Amino acid sequence: MPVTPTYPGVYIEEVPSGVRTIIGVATSITAFVGRARRGPLNEPVRIQSMGEYERTFGSLWDASMMGYAVQHYFLKGGGDAVIVRVPHPADAAPGNNAAAATMALAGADGPLNLIAANPGTWGNQLRARIDHDTRPLDPGEAATSLFNLTLRDMGTATSEAFRNLSTNPAHARFVTRVLAEESTLVRVSGAVSATRPTNHADPPAGQDPFTTAGAHVVANTNGQDGIAINDNDLLGSEASQTGIYALERADLFNLLCLPPLTRELDVSAAVVLAPALTYCKRRRAVLLVDAPRNWTVSSATTGVDALNLRDENAAIYFPRVRMPDPLRENRLEEFAPCGVVAGVIARTVAERGVWKAPAGQEATVRGVREISIRLTDGENGRLNPLGINCLRVFPAAGQVVWGARTLAGADRLASEWKYLPVRRLALFIEETLYRSLQWVVFEPNDEPLWSQIRLNVGAFMQNLFRQGAFQGRSPREAYLVKCDGETTTQTDINMGVVNIVVGFAPLKPAEFVIIKIQQLAGQIEA
Repeated sequence: MPVTPTYPGVYIEEVPSGVRTIIGVATSITAFVGRARRGPLNEPVRIQSMGEYERTFGSLWDASMMGYAVQHYFLKGGGDAVIVRVPHPADAAPGNNAAAATMALAGADGPLNLIAANPGTWGNQLRARIDHDTRPLDPGEAATSLFNLTLRDMGTATSEAFRNLSTNPAHARFVTRVLAEESTLVRVSGAVSATRPTNHADPPAGQDPFTTAGAHVVANTNGQDGIAINDNDLLGSEASQTGIYALERADLFNLLCLPPLTRELDVSAAVVLAPALTYCKRRRAVLLVDAPRNWTVSSATTGVDALNLRDENAAIYFPRVRMPDPLRENRLEEFAPCGVVAGVIARTVAERGVWKAPAGQEATVRGVREISIRLTDGENGRLNPLGINCLRVFPAAGQVVWGARTLAGADRLASEWKYLPVRRLALFIEETLYRSLQWVVFEPNDEPLWSQIRLNVGAFMQNLFRQGAFQGRSPREAYLVKCDGETTTQTDINMGVVNIVVGFAPLKPAEFVIIKIQQLAGQIEA
């Protein structure tokens, strides 16, 4: 703000430089949507390790493939994921419905009823103890209102302790409010009586009170997992933000994996994958499509068009992988490759950048013991022109991802978004500039603003050029940023529009390496 001089002396005025550093967004956050043992329902939760997944959503589960896909993702190099737990909604058959476990802590005026924080049989592993060893009472405070509550999840050994809880709704430590805000295990169900729950007796010396039967602990009961989810459950509702649309509450994701519903049942392309692809386009993300379980090389050549997923924001991988299954004595079982491929993509981004194709001899699928169909060069040559990315086995290199095309990458489509790294680089630039240029809105639309835009966007593109993201020997050959009186006319200004043109020369993978060998004929010197 200009200084108004009022007295003789020296004045200091700070002048803005116009530099607003643009930081690239993340490029390998992978969203997984499916069924889990526990955890919040239809709520995106960001995790960064398999251990964090197990603490929040439970361990691997034979009834669900999502846990396996997440495990494969982190094993192969992934580091950031968003998880959405989808339930089967309540229906007319009670046995089909997921239910939260409940417990009743006895009291003189009635029990304190607790319910597990979310549905599932995991809640049957909860244990609770009450004691009355509280702080001294405040003046006017009822002696029978304060108590301590200790909880333990016997499945994960997670414990929570809440001291000086009160049955008085006006108290700062009212039990209903405290558990709702601080506990990850239980909530209060129903009204709270005025008298605190009954104190539990101490266990015999040397024994853990949570594993001792009798009057030393109360257990949860009646938790139910419900039946397996179906395609409609997975798709969910955009209006109520359930299923895949629960990701509306996630700030950012770059890849979407929809693992099979069960070991035998794939996700429907028509019911789920097509709407999921539309949603990915809106969120500037890529849908990783698992080839159907029953595909062979012959059926893949005709089946890929039947999926109706030809789009630059989707990529399909074939065939499936065979890996040890911890729940089945580490015997080899067949799994969909989406989690494996997402991990390879994340690892490639971390090591080389989003512009590097996540394929080739560096794109090894660690931990994969076998590929379900061992493809030959000829078979790969039939699938690759159709935009089907293959998983291959090579001597020394082992199992690798051997394709980097989008589903718009079929040769006959001649799409400019043929290659996955080119498409992902464009999405990265789009998302970064969308988020980083919000400050431009409502600024005076004239040359000072345009010059600031050119400066900041140009600095971002120059940084990518220096990292090797574009082809070309000079910035002039690699990218352009234009925002001036030519891109924004007076008519645009009158309409409140500023036009920014950003172009880049993408690096495209060397998909075919051709070696020409020629025999040199002897030359006779004259």
